[in-house]
Amino acid sequence: MQKYTKMKTYKIALGSDHAGYSTKENIKSYLECLGCNVWDFGTHSMESVDYPDFAHPLAKSVDEGDYDFGFLFCGSGNGVNIVANKYQGVRSALCWNEEIARLARLHNNANVCAVPSRFVDLHEAKQIVKTFLESKFEGGRHSLRVSKISVK
Repeated sequence: MQKYTKMKTYKIALGSDHAGYSTKENIKSYLECLGCNVWDFGTHSMESVDYPDFAHPLAKSVDEGDYDFGFLFCGSGNGVNIVANKYQGVRSALCWNEEIARLARLHNNANVCAVPSRFVDLHEAKQIVKTFLESKFEGGRHSLRVSKISVK
């Protein structure tokens, strides 16, 4: 097994549909090697499933503060991203490369990252996850913008 440098221990929620299953499983092992506490909301096989069945429980748990961050995986990333953003306390970003992941955290204070598993390879998915976790919200002018997102 490859050795990874430990990072801050985060509570992380993972979820996927069948198209994102393989990526999720690999990312789960990667995050555990980094020292993160990981909860897997499923799916637990490559059998065809409906992505909302897994994205809703993950987003609800992030919304309620049970997890620091969530990572969702599906074919395009769009479906799980749409579901996650139904929750007022969730700011889910569709991230297909490191720079998008970095900006999602720096400027939008995203707490969920949706990864398009059919469009990124495993190496890129790991880089997206690592960058997302290592990037910190800049605050400042971005705080006002983020505060205007919620409709509550």
